[in-house]
Amino acid sequence: MRTFLAYWYYKIFKSSQTFRWNGKQYCYFYHWYNFTWRNERAIEVALFLEVVKNNRKRRILEVGNVLSHYAPISHDVVDKYEKADGVINEDIVGYKQKKPYDLIIGISTIEHVGFDEAPREPMKFVRVFIHLQNLLTSSGKLVISLPLGYNPYIDAFLAKNKSRLKIDFLKRISKENIWTQVDWNSVKGILYNYPFPNANGIAIMVVRKRTNLLSPP
Repeated sequence: MRTFLAYWYYKIFKSSQTFRWNGKQYCYFYHWYNFTWRNERAIEVALFLEVVKNNRKRRILEVGNVLSHYAPISHDVVDKYEKADGVINEDIVGYKQKKPYDLIIGISTIEHVGFDEAPREPMKFVRVFIHLQNLLTSSGKLVISLPLGYNPYIDAFLAKNKSRLKIDFLKRISKENIWTQVDWNSVKGILYNYPFPNANGIAIMVVRKRTNLLSPP
């Protein structure tokens, strides 16, 4: 009952609250599924629904079945584990398509690939990034969110490549799940599940077809 009341409290009294990302204002996304008012989904779903909307006439692939829980979708979804109508249950590094995609998105999913699997393959995420690039059209892009403090290998990758890749950072700054865009120094070393539950910082990375993901030694 308390969770039910909390949901309606946020929907009714907090629906006008906003956050900013790259100069644009977004409303926080409040939804019953996964209790988004408590965690990073409040900003991730808001951002990625807008990204999908802006590319609705293009070929889109989503890695991890996330958006379908919050809104109707018509794009392809690959998720190795979650069984649902229309979801392709394959390991993303083995997924192939004859026709490339204009947009590929991943919402707090790729940090689990290899890291939360047995046997553990900590650097598998790099193979995923490169494979997804190969699935893009020449003008396509990959947009992914990654929770900071969860996968140390991804955190190290972001730290090493933050100055040469297109990576933005958002930080949770209050118990009320308020987020603000910050620089790397403001989220460097941030912890997962502390001081607030789930992610306390996220990275959003945009990768183009010809982006060199492997930095020079």
